[in-house]
Amino acid sequence: MAKKEKKETKPAEEAVESTVAPEETVNPFEEKYNAEHDAYLRLAAEYDNFRKRTIKEKENSYANGKADAVEKLLPVYDNLSRALNQETADAAYKKGVEMTMNELVKILSGLGVEIFGAVGEEFDPNIHNAVMHTEDDSVGENIITQVFQQGFKIGEKIVRFAMVQVAN
Repeated sequence: MAKKEKKETKPAEEAVESTVAPEETVNPFEEKYNAEHDAYLRLAAEYDNFRKRTIKEKENSYANGKADAVEKLLPVYDNLSRALNQETADAAYKKGVEMTMNELVKILSGLGVEIFGAVGEEFDPNIHNAVMHTEDDSVGENIITQVFQQGFKIGEKIVRFAMVQVAN
């Protein structure tokens, strides 16, 4: 009986197979060509992305290196600034410190460094660091009344935030 059942199911399977539409024949060379072409396009796109990324990294590394070098010079700027604010009886000494400070500022300007954070400017939390607050009605709201440390930036990159006192 088992043999009979097999014979009966066999014609039914053949009937099912015949009702299914025959698959289109695809040339194996065409499949391989399409796969290789797709792989080539992906590789070309990946290379283009790599090239663009390395150019951007190269530009950023130069800007970051310049910012690091400027940051290392900032203590010299701070010390010269403090020296200029001290009273001295020696005019030649004061003139020498002024000349050194002017030369440093000239070099920083040549590197594209912008110095910010002056008394009377409006406080901007994106570039200023408020360490003190004062209530003074003679000064407007959010106005810098005292600068403890100048701020420096190169383009849009902040090298050091300005440390300031803000009114109201």
